[in-house]
Amino acid sequence: MLEWFMSLDHTLQALLATLFTWSVTALGAGMVFFFKSIDRKVLDAMLGFAGGVMIAASFWSLLAPAIEMAESMGVPGWLPAVVGFLAGGLFLKLVDKTIPHLHIGAGMADAEGPKTKWQRSVLLVMAITLHNIPEGLAVGVAFGALGAGLGSASLAGALALALGIGLQNFPEGAAVAIPLRREGLSRGRSFWYGQLSGIVEPVAGVIGAVLVTLAQPILPYALAFAAGAMIYVVVEEVVPESQGSGNSDISTLGALGGFALMMFLDVALG
Repeated sequence: MLEWFMSLDHTLQALLATLFTWSVTALGAGMVFFFKSIDRKVLDAMLGFAGGVMIAASFWSLLAPAIEMAESMGVPGWLPAVVGFLAGGLFLKLVDKTIPHLHIGAGMADAEGPKTKWQRSVLLVMAITLHNIPEGLAVGVAFGALGAGLGSASLAGALALALGIGLQNFPEGAAVAIPLRREGLSRGRSFWYGQLSGIVEPVAGVIGAVLVTLAQPILPYALAFAAGAMIYVVVEEVVPESQGSGNSDISTLGALGGFALMMFLDVALG
């Protein structure tokens, strides 16, 4: 199986890897068929875990390779890392203000972005979808780096990133579907909306892989861009959501666990 995967075009590898991360989102959303509600402590621990994975991936899988690749190209390592990182954060800030969305546990009055008549369920899905754009982009760029033929890029590292993103997508899928079920939607509709929040990842993954394959000089910037976008999501959304219900100790421990697991995957496999 691994040999077959290695023989594929890197864009196709990115597609398959992000289809995997989306499928784990769907698996998490499938928990709605077994549970109608989720304990807030469990939810906060899962959100903390997701945030820890994203923080670790931002450095070990994205920023560190970006610096190494830039230096191998004769560019100061800090330049693409800083420029790309800030650009990624500003891009997510723009998207955050442009697309209506609602964070988990918030009331309709707290919906962000332009005013809209969208239903609460749609706004909740849009919030998680925004999380998934940088995640899919990160996986796509990692596989696109293999196509660029740079020594600092490795299949093991790209696979570790996809696995880490997939693991943190499980609680995200559950965090969308189960609250929707509690609000009165059917199990089928709750599952549909939950998995739908992750479908953007294959799209972003293919776009990221194609862009860096066609324009190799942008690769360090693209890696740092994905890192900046993910850190924006963590600081602006994931951490406040996990810490806002009085379960800061549990969510912090979840974040430490997520960071440690992603660090282990990237260092051990990459």
